[in-house]
Amino acid sequence: MDSVKIGICGLGTVGSGTFNVLQRNADVIGARARTPLQVVHVGARRDNPACDLGPTRVSRDIFDVARDPEVQILVELIGGTTVARELVEEAIRNHKHVVTANKALIAEFGNEIFALAREHGVAVRYEAAVAGGIPIIKALREGLAGNRIEWLAGIINGTGNFILTEMRDKGREFADVLAEAQALGYAEADPTFDVEGIDAAHKLVILASLAFGMPLQFASVYTEGITQLTPQDVDYAEELGYRIKHLGVAKQNGEGVELRVHPTLIPEQRLLANVNGVKNAVLVEGDAVGPTLYYGAGAGAEPTASAVVADLVDLARDISAGQANQVPCLGVAEEQIRDLPVVPMSEVKTPWYLRMVAEDRPGVLGRVATIFSEQGISIEALIQKAPAEGETRVPLIVLTNTASQGRVDAAVAAIESLDTITGEIARIRVEVLDG
Repeated sequence: MDSVKIGICGLGTVGSGTFNVLQRNADVIGARARTPLQVVHVGARRDNPACDLGPTRVSRDIFDVARDPEVQILVELIGGTTVARELVEEAIRNHKHVVTANKALIAEFGNEIFALAREHGVAVRYEAAVAGGIPIIKALREGLAGNRIEWLAGIINGTGNFILTEMRDKGREFADVLAEAQALGYAEADPTFDVEGIDAAHKLVILASLAFGMPLQFASVYTEGITQLTPQDVDYAEELGYRIKHLGVAKQNGEGVELRVHPTLIPEQRLLANVNGVKNAVLVEGDAVGPTLYYGAGAGAEPTASAVVADLVDLARDISAGQANQVPCLGVAEEQIRDLPVVPMSEVKTPWYLRMVAEDRPGVLGRVATIFSEQGISIEALIQKAPAEGETRVPLIVLTNTASQGRVDAAVAAIESLDTITGEIARIRVEVLDG
């Protein structure tokens, strides 16, 4: 039986992990693919001692792999969006299928890459681009194909989840935990993509496109990070029966699709509220199946390699059967992709947590309640702490019922203008979730 020939570009953490999994589990993988999978060409700037390439051909110019007539599937694991895009498009023009773990590439340029792949009759697979080893792409594209997806919500950045877990469990400050995350290798030297939600936004737009059959719209995702969260907010959330998680949320409503990444209060008994450390999890609500949860390692050499190899097995099956490109890249035929509108954040409705510092004197609470009432916002719960000795100001915590961001913005502006309120009001959305 002829083997399916694979070229790997990038021999870093995930590239070396992929090569090692393919070598170590060659018999199992070959049996499942119904044909052997053979790495015949590796493109990397330098060797990686974590894997023994043996007689495998190695090129320092990764484009040699894209042009190698022996290679049938190119695996792009170099990261970034500039050279990676050129590499993937070169491979497609040379009629090679592509497997990638590059969420930024898919989120920002997937529409163009998928169109080029259709033109050349090849497939692009990207299971490893979202949530590492969790097979959430396959679940949305195939396992839940009989459902109308109503919403999904995910903890899809392990670095942020590690930071929030440490803040809750140990009462630590954000900056302190971030420094540890960098020392442990969970966060980069420049952690902006993780802590400001950009990484999660890349992943969310991919999930939303699969869930709702819409084009990738990365520029439309509302993104808010976790850098302003304090241990006090974490503690007050616990007191109210919630935990704070950095969520990506995609939801259909009557006006379009909500695409948002932000800190969120989740009721403490919900499954997502109990996903801790660097783990990822995605909760999906389908009209037929109800809520389903997908949990596991969201990063790392072999968890991510597991997803890369799963895509390779799928493509190898198709190649050996002479039926490549059976499953559309976004799970639906091109002509069925709907250009759904993205709901403006001012119109998105959720309950809210608000923390403010107020003068401890009669009438302050009543005036705050009146302002909320004037905006049609009702108060669900309230915490007012006693002032510390010698202090005249107290923290005031308000939990509202469902209200649009526009109305909350107006209420907050009016409350912050009061001479009895000091500084800015902290705001965090609340998601009840059903699973």
